[in-house]
Amino acid sequence: MNEMDAHLLVVDDDERIRSLLKKFLMRHGFLVTTARDAAHARRVLAGLEFDLIVLDVMMPGEDGMALTRSLRESLQTPILLLTAKGETDNRIEGLEAGADDYLPKPFEPKELLLRINAILRRMPDTSAADTAPKVLSLGAIRYDMERSEMWQGDELVRLTATEVHLMKIFSAQPGIALSRAKLVEELGRDRGQAQERAVDVQITRLRRKIESDPKQPQYLQTVRGAGYMLAPD
Repeated sequence: MNEMDAHLLVVDDDERIRSLLKKFLMRHGFLVTTARDAAHARRVLAGLEFDLIVLDVMMPGEDGMALTRSLRESLQTPILLLTAKGETDNRIEGLEAGADDYLPKPFEPKELLLRINAILRRMPDTSAADTAPKVLSLGAIRYDMERSEMWQGDELVRLTATEVHLMKIFSAQPGIALSRAKLVEELGRDRGQAQERAVDVQITRLRRKIESDPKQPQYLQTVRGAGYMLAPD
């Protein structure tokens, strides 16, 4: 995806922050729409499609974490959470809710920009010319490597941007164990135990979409002492 063409939704109850973020992001070529709370965001999302949602967690009423969980039931648009809570457990909670990334306040606007662009680069380019699809079979699941799409029968399995990126990484090297550190590097994240734990969370979520029994994974396996491995049929 061309980041400069992207339409962003910024959701924050602080009018000053909304205004500053909108001006900053528009200066960097984005189309930006804002919403003041979860209810307002839902109304906007009902009528418009977005390439990424920048969502504040600490809002009155329905907070950003609850909104993320709700949106993930029907929406695969990437979500970047903003919050004053920067502890590891809060980051993990955000990822478990379905967010693609997590940025604690206060933050440098440049870091926000880098993270937004990194997420958008992980999204598949739907305008790419169609070629003969390469499909991996994972039991009842089919993964189209060319389109970065996962199917169960005739139903499209919704994947987040991070899950799309993980499937690209694994499907490019089926049958090969990849360490958590390697996955963190491939995802473009900063190194460290917190990010490796975040990868574990993403793997757990991805298994729920692939495996008939996520607690005994057959296709997205844990290789003791080595990491994770995709084992298609």
